[in-house]
Amino acid sequence: MSEQHENPDGTQRQWREAAAREDLVLLDGFHALKHALRFGADVRMAVADDPEAVRGLARELAADVEADVARLVRRAPLRELLTRVHPTGVAALAVRPGRAEGRARLAAMPRTAPVVILDNPRNLGNVGAVVRLAAGFGATGVVTRGDLDPWHPNVVRAGAGLHYATTVDQVDLDTLPPGPLYALDPEGEDIRALTLPDDALLAFGSERHGISPELRARADHLVSLPMRPQVSSYNLATSVAMTLFHWGGPRPEARPAD
Repeated sequence: MSEQHENPDGTQRQWREAAAREDLVLLDGFHALKHALRFGADVRMAVADDPEAVRGLARELAADVEADVARLVRRAPLRELLTRVHPTGVAALAVRPGRAEGRARLAAMPRTAPVVILDNPRNLGNVGAVVRLAAGFGATGVVTRGDLDPWHPNVVRAGAGLHYATTVDQVDLDTLPPGPLYALDPEGEDIRALTLPDDALLAFGSERHGISPELRARADHLVSLPMRPQVSSYNLATSVAMTLFHWGGPRPEARPAD
């Protein structure tokens, strides 16, 4: 839609109606929109105070999705639509993937990369950071146990659109994906002595309580990260990063930094 034919009032109305739907999630900022488009998200609409500036960002930082950004972005006053406006001045709404398809991918064997399990996580930003890590390392997915929704708006914000680059879901003990379960625990074997298989389930507890007793009892292996004495714990995202780095992962395709 060209700017001269845009109807900001109509766009605001459509945004508010779409934002109320439970099957759509907010993509906050240009990088979230860029990543979602790269990894096949069904983006329904995007709004910006200055659409031409957003198109310029796409030309500069993400030429591979420039045409999609140009097609989607419409002019609208963001401060009237959002409680917080991202510095890049753009927001979008995308379809949350269906759970059945995601669970089928998690259950498929053999797997070529681990699944990260977050056991009763509490910090929404940390969960989003883990999604970014999992996407970067090429993990099969990130699943959470407990009452935290891994598609909560604050998790999606922290994930920068990379929920669409991996599989993100909520599970319980009865619906864990298949594979050998490696639970991070201070009493476990030093990770440096282990080789983590590609089909591993890598389980991480909360910083305060650690892995839950019921998941610990299900573990095939307890694994510990090297840590200086008297240091209590690592940040959750740091623990996941160290473990995925030890696993190794596929060699990434060459791509210019953006």
